[in-house]
Amino acid sequence: MAYAAFRSIGAYVPSKILTNEELATMVDTSDEWITKRTGIKERHIAGENETTSDMGVEAAKLAIERSGIDSSEIDMLICATISPDYFCMPSTATIISTKLGLGNVTAFDISAACTGFVYILSIAKAFIESGMKKNILIIGSEKLSAITDYSDRGTCILFGDGAGAAVISATDNKDEAIIDVHTGADGSYADLLMTPNGGTGSPHDSLEQEAKSCFMQMKGNETFKVAVRTLTKDVVEILADNNLNGTDINHFVPHQANYRIIKAVGDALKLTQKQVVITVEKYGNTSGASIPMAINDIYEKGILKKGELILLDAFGGGLTWGSALVPFSPLK
Repeated sequence: MAYAAFRSIGAYVPSKILTNEELATMVDTSDEWITKRTGIKERHIAGENETTSDMGVEAAKLAIERSGIDSSEIDMLICATISPDYFCMPSTATIISTKLGLGNVTAFDISAACTGFVYILSIAKAFIESGMKKNILIIGSEKLSAITDYSDRGTCILFGDGAGAAVISATDNKDEAIIDVHTGADGSYADLLMTPNGGTGSPHDSLEQEAKSCFMQMKGNETFKVAVRTLTKDVVEILADNNLNGTDINHFVPHQANYRIIKAVGDALKLTQKQVVITVEKYGNTSGASIPMAINDIYEKGILKKGELILLDAFGGGLTWGSALVPFSPLK
């Protein structure tokens, strides 16, 4: 039987940094206010001509280089994004694939907001275990600054840009295998976090309405409450389903949306400070890129070791959620 192994990680962040102090000159806020409510101190912002696919390419190059697998062996590419190069089509995945010179591989996007990376991990696992594919490149890439209203202090303080990528490959060694992935969704909460963007469910009546609909809109307090409840429940369930507990986890990598959410979930699971990975203070919320960027952070610091067990947990617009138990299984 074929199993799916998490072989490598890579990430990319733009060089430009937007600090809380700079945001305070744009909207009615302050460094103290943002830090207290979110834990965010700064976020990276892509250049005017830097696209979501450009960032995805840079993260992917690093993940491929670290994987021990030649790029010619990649037979599928999936990109999770809510800020694609082009809305509707072509997919950002096809553009990344072409820029990487991967040839005629299967390539497509998915839209699951901040849960995107967990969703594409589950898809890669399924394709590999079915025997349909052998080496899949999964990418979370976001240029959220392009869909952020910088006059709305409730959202503009939260989001940043960046990309993360991983190579998932077939293995016959069960000890290397991704253990489990849970995903779920509930559209009855759709209005808590959305980008209307003039789709068929939200046509606009004026150019002003059309412009506003391109930006993310969020009901912050309601989203916070549902996020803590849902993230905790999902992690408890995936651990129980696999006869594991918090002490079995080396690294808990939650979606990096808000420090208060991360702390609440970590405390509920009785995880130690050493187990919980936090990068939100320097990147903000990068949606589908947030989890792979956080994994890359502990990898580059030398904290993530071969064979260690990572617990992923994410929650995003849709509403969507997901969790995963992933041994880090590099070839080199």
